[in-house]
Amino acid sequence: MSTNAPSHEDAHQAHHAHSHGHEASHGSLKSYVIGFVLSVILTAIPFWLVMGEVIESKVALVAAIMILGAIQIVVHMVYFLHMNTRSEGGWTMMALIFTIVIVAIALAGSLWVMYHLNTNMMPAMSPEMMRNLP
Repeated sequence: MSTNAPSHEDAHQAHHAHSHGHEASHGSLKSYVIGFVLSVILTAIPFWLVMGEVIESKVALVAAIMILGAIQIVVHMVYFLHMNTRSEGGWTMMALIFTIVIVAIALAGSLWVMYHLNTNMMPAMSPEMMRNLP
């Protein structure tokens, strides 16, 4: 064996020195279970709202589903991505703000596109037109 080759202990010390100060907090089993249970609940509620026809107003139903979806995103970010205001010098807070802005743009844009596609692509059919359909 060559004497110039780094030993296993040297490699471990180099890795530890490199990761010092960049250690992210990893969740415990308890935090993962809490995140999973919250995610299941936040997924089941919209299904129940739609399938049980609990809310009659379509606008209120869509608003409720979007709010529950946004809450679920935050649950995933906190319990699975371990984002908080303390870790990595506040960069995770900037990532959270950026994520919120992107999600708001995506949700608003999706709703805008779906509304206008429905309005512009679906013809207003009179009873006479319905009778003439093949």
